[in-house]
Amino acid sequence: MSERAPAIVIIGSGFAGLGMAIRLKQSGFDDFVILEKSDALGGTWHDNTYPGCACDVPSHMYSFSFELNPGWTRMFAPQPEIRAYMERTADKYRVRDHIRFRSTVDRMEYQDDARRWNVTLGDGTVLTPKAVVSGIGALHIPSFPDLPGIERFQGTAFHSAEWDHSYDLAGKRVAVIGTGASAIQFVPQVAKKAGDLVLFQRTPPWIQPKPDFTFPKPVRTAFGKVPGVARAFRNGIYWALEARAVGFTIDPRLSLPQEVLARRHLEKQIPDPELRAKVTPDYTIGCKRVLLSNDYYPALTRPNVTVETSGIAEVRENSVVTQDGREYEVDCIVYGTGFKVVDALNELRVTGRNGVKLQEIWADGIEAHRGTTVPGMPNFFMLLGPNTGLGHNSVVFMIEVQIQQVLSCLRLLQESGADAIEPKPEASRRFNDRMQRRLRRAVWNEGGCNSWYLDDQGVNRTLWPGHTFEFWAGNRKAKPEEYLLTP
Repeated sequence: MSERAPAIVIIGSGFAGLGMAIRLKQSGFDDFVILEKSDALGGTWHDNTYPGCACDVPSHMYSFSFELNPGWTRMFAPQPEIRAYMERTADKYRVRDHIRFRSTVDRMEYQDDARRWNVTLGDGTVLTPKAVVSGIGALHIPSFPDLPGIERFQGTAFHSAEWDHSYDLAGKRVAVIGTGASAIQFVPQVAKKAGDLVLFQRTPPWIQPKPDFTFPKPVRTAFGKVPGVARAFRNGIYWALEARAVGFTIDPRLSLPQEVLARRHLEKQIPDPELRAKVTPDYTIGCKRVLLSNDYYPALTRPNVTVETSGIAEVRENSVVTQDGREYEVDCIVYGTGFKVVDALNELRVTGRNGVKLQEIWADGIEAHRGTTVPGMPNFFMLLGPNTGLGHNSVVFMIEVQIQQVLSCLRLLQESGADAIEPKPEASRRFNDRMQRRLRRAVWNEGGCNSWYLDDQGVNRTLWPGHTFEFWAGNRKAKPEEYLLTP
């Protein structure tokens, strides 16, 4: 069944979807709907509720530039506080009425004759907008390891993004698989409750001290009452974070101070040389995401915690067996194995001009023009698309730049009287070739590690290869000569 055609469909109500909706309203585009698969807004900050869940980017930077929050209680906000900020922002800018919850998008197909999209939902409803903005992000499809016998396990098992709060971990024998950003946060909390915890580590992360602290009430008052204070504080954080990109994107040797800081942190918190050797990375810092924590290393030194570095051979009904023959009896398995970042985009069921599927366009790897548009996909925009992720600063900054780009494309449509806009293939090719040349010299490709930043061909399809101000300067406004406008 079909419904009235909104002019624009936004998919997802995380930071990307909310930011797009707010800026559309402010720009006079009020005919849009936000499709949210969950029963509440917030995206990854609604889905992830594991113990210790918090942002690893300073709060004042991990928020919209047009909606500063003087009331952040900590330098690094916990998940409930970020979620509450998003709820308040949605209410303040009156976009909640545009959200359709429990609306899963099944597929999207461009109609060449009508020059509209058919957006088919899971319940069979078909919306026919002129434009689609995908704000699904990359951290919403949990990744599970391919382990022999995993389906045989008789105990409780869940992913960190699907935390089972009904299961009491107190006194239980817990296996944690993975040492990514989420595990760094929940392992210390689980270790306090579990009887025994075995951490199965494939690759140790680089970890630096987390400069977290509570903002005293007088400081929060100053942020809210004194003009310019909160903005100045945010700007200071921005440039401090931006300085880290020099070693990642220009020359890894420039990251030596970052590595020294991480090594001193490790030596200070883990005195046992054998355990310290287990959790010391053997790759260049920055090759994988640099993590921040003050309580992860101390948790590993607890008498009820074991760090296992031998690979997992199989999972049995009530145990996990390593490749060197050790068997650990466990009651529960918690997967801290992250998300299918590249697959989150590659699994989109999108058919563009002349019936060409997105997967066909991406046969040689996912890519987009300036991270946002794809040749052959008219009026289709992606926020947090290919190569817009960051390893050093806030993705909310990148989202806002892309939103400006989308609005610029929509204005081009209005001014020209055209029906459709898409990037020229040659313009997209030049942009991506130039970007990949930079990426090949960056630490993520040359640092000696295998990370989720890379696809199965070893090509970085995830991160932006430079400073965020470069992305802002080159991508916030659509260049008319790079686009095809269909009258």
